[in-house]
Amino acid sequence: MLMAMTDTAPDALPLHSVSVAGVVVREDGRVLAIRRADNGTWEPPGGVLELAEAPEEGVRREVFEETGIKVRVERLTGVYKNVARGIVALVFRCRPEGGVEHLSDESIGVDWLLPAEVSERMAEVYAVRMLDALRVDDAAPSIRTHDGRRLLGGQAPAIG
Repeated sequence: MLMAMTDTAPDALPLHSVSVAGVVVREDGRVLAIRRADNGTWEPPGGVLELAEAPEEGVRREVFEETGIKVRVERLTGVYKNVARGIVALVFRCRPEGGVEHLSDESIGVDWLLPAEVSERMAEVYAVRMLDALRVDDAAPSIRTHDGRRLLGGQAPAIG
């Protein structure tokens, strides 16, 4: 017996977007953060990946647009899924290569934070991205799920 296709119609398929973020680490260990203009939260710089854009290109573009800093992408450090909004975020560790910090339409604050300041200024779901990227080991990228505010499934944020 054939089943009706209403449950698998194209408009019933889940929709996801892909975002990219750069955890930019200076030689002194400080990390670049922005204060978003739309909601006032501190986060790593980043945004939605454009359709024809490679992830590394998107990171370089987003970091530069939001902060004025040019970066070299080093490696993927994490994949984070916001189950509430259907957003998959790819986070890359980067090094600054030039530019001058500036504010933008998307950022009302740009600052270089000490690792200890990250958890103080950022919500858990953004702090963990920064802390995962600061790990000095060559472990595989972290894969974490969250609801937009808190990590799900008993996942502990990286410390240090």
